[in-house]
Amino acid sequence: MTPHQPDSLPLDNLDYRQLFSLVGEANAELARYDGLLQGIPNPAVMLSPLTTQEAVLSSKIEGTQATVDEVLEQEAGLTKEGEKFKDIQEISNYRTALFQASEHLKDYPIRLSLIRELHGILLNSVRGQNKSPGDFRNDQNWIGRAGCTVEQATFVPPSPLALAQHLEDWERYLDFDDSDFLLQVAVVHAQFELLHPFKDGNGRIGRILIPLFLYQKKALSQPMFYLSEYLEAHRDEYYQRLQAISTEGDWNGWIAFFLKAITLQARENSLRVKAIMALYEQMKHRIHDITHSQYSVHLLDALFSRPIFKTTDVIQQFESAYGIHPKTTPGLLRQLKEAGILLEIKPGSGRRAAVLCFPELLELAEGRAIFER
Repeated sequence: MTPHQPDSLPLDNLDYRQLFSLVGEANAELARYDGLLQGIPNPAVMLSPLTTQEAVLSSKIEGTQATVDEVLEQEAGLTKEGEKFKDIQEISNYRTALFQASEHLKDYPIRLSLIRELHGILLNSVRGQNKSPGDFRNDQNWIGRAGCTVEQATFVPPSPLALAQHLEDWERYLDFDDSDFLLQVAVVHAQFELLHPFKDGNGRIGRILIPLFLYQKKALSQPMFYLSEYLEAHRDEYYQRLQAISTEGDWNGWIAFFLKAITLQARENSLRVKAIMALYEQMKHRIHDITHSQYSVHLLDALFSRPIFKTTDVIQQFESAYGIHPKTTPGLLRQLKEAGILLEIKPGSGRRAAVLCFPELLELAEGRAIFER
């Protein structure tokens, strides 16, 4: 099989009549979602579980097997070394890359140097760390069943000799204002996947780029629109549509699939954000009524940003960030535990701290019951 020859960007052969209504519907749903984002006082805190869920699902597309609660349990020190530990580390790296990129975009645009930096974070201390983290490939790779030759491959990315020029062309397209930003992000994502510039991790980097690009183009007020839930649920079609670009030049079919994904995921994300906002408001009043503490909002934010935690971590956080005496916080946590807001998943023993969780938020993020109560 010969290496793929990428199309020049911007594309000049799109069927705008076919795509017009899909673009309009996707833009409307994304605008509704962004309206909700703009109404959240601290989206990084309140939507932290959705960011973790995105990291879980994007990594799941590539074969990892872990859940939101397992990731948070590892961060609280509950997971031992082993295969699951490696999966969870990959997910944690993905989330770190998302946060780093979001900070970067406050001052600078997306550049190839940022892409390489994110790739280095993604492959840090996990499977794939021997595959040149942070470096674009300088040899030919291909996709196919395990052990297949390049002749047997289902897809062969561009030659490494031409890769640098293709990447520079792709980077220039990021700064171009195409006819519509949602149509453009569909092209940005697919072209990156077809260039396949890294030895490993291309899919995850490509999916991180979706909210980053929309934020850069001011189509989103925060880089927090996550599409991996839809793409994981429609994984076969996702890959087939990308493949059809290289085999048939079917950009229209890919973009139609992507716009539908944006529409349906924006609708689902809006419902979830509304539910999280409602839970936040409900808990703000409930925690204050239970504790009668001036620190109740700090406590609430801590639960949303870390729904599974060691008690000592919160005690230290409250002392360093707010000057709260270390003897005050355990009493607040005990009150929330007695009220059923917090659940103990590992009791303390001697010097070992207890591990508590905020089950209602975790189950909202995962969309299923996790804990017996």
